Amino acid sequence: MANTSSRTLTLLSLLQAHRHWSGAELANRLGVSERTLRRDVDRLRELGYPVQAARGTDGGYQLAPGAVLPPLLVDDDEAVALAVGMSKAAQSGITGIEEASVRALAKLVQVLPPRLRARVDALRAMTVPASPVGPVVAAGLLTVVAQACRDQERLRFDYAARGDAPTQREVEPHRLVASTGRWYLVAYDLTRHDWRSFRLDRLTSPNTTGTRFRPRQLPADDVAAFVRTSTGAPAPYTVEALVHAPAARVQQEVGKWGAIEPVDTGRCRLTMTSTSFDWPTQALGNIGAEFEVLGPPEFAAYVLELGTRFTRAIRTPQQPTHP
Repeated sequence: MANTSSRTLTLLSLLQAHRHWSGAELANRLGVSERTLRRDVDRLRELGYPVQAARGTDGGYQLAPGAVLPPLLVDDDEAVALAVGMSKAAQSGITGIEEASVRALAKLVQVLPPRLRARVDALRAMTVPASPVGPVVAAGLLTVVAQACRDQERLRFDYAARGDAPTQREVEPHRLVASTGRWYLVAYDLTRHDWRSFRLDRLTSPNTTGTRFRPRQLPADDVAAFVRTSTGAPAPYTVEALVHAPAARVQQEVGKWGAIEPVDTGRCRLTMTSTSFDWPTQALGNIGAEFEVLGPPEFAAYVLELGTRFTRAIRTPQQPTHP
């Protein structure tokens, strides 16, 4: 059994990771009796953490919002993910979150150990941030919906589908998905009795109802595939090419729309993601340098067919012969 101090930290970490725990689940995770668990909970309360307890069939423990933000317990991978995520959030399409992300990033980086700071710097250097290409979503709205998904709590909101008047929906929220420059909520619609994907920029006045639910089985392999199917969006292609030009030159032409990895002083690997081959072809043409298609095979076939078509377009027509 872990000592009291380390067990208390483990208990706090569990309460922060999941909204609601039954007493039996927590005691089992900690390897203690429920009586010892109650003493550990009291110890957290003495330290200022507002742990709520409820009796009955659905009773258990949860960490309630306090007057101040308590210290968050995260492991190494979570700390790196937070730092990189906040860096990207500062340049995201979520309104109201940019300045807060910068402030939070500054606080986190200040206390990161050197070994983790090196990992953060490496990830940030090798990741090209994407510019927002779709409608922005208010941070408050995104937070309410995300918490409802996490807590498995029914959500009620107003929704305006394309060309329709707003209607009120009540759903069992499943997951949030970012796809093709937009945010979607995948949820089970309790009025239509079917799964739906809702665009968050068309969703207003979200409110949780306080009613918990047991998650249903999603009728798809994953939520991203469900959104693509329900919206008719094509699956994106990842195009890779070896460009015979310095990375700095390619960066000037492509900007934030591609990931660039130097190979040597005169060549680099360019990776672009697009739902069609038109834009990657145009981007490679704009660079004005030789390149080799590395994949996928469909893109290689597309470039070959396009080149053949262009070649036919400039053939010199045969002159008529005169006797």
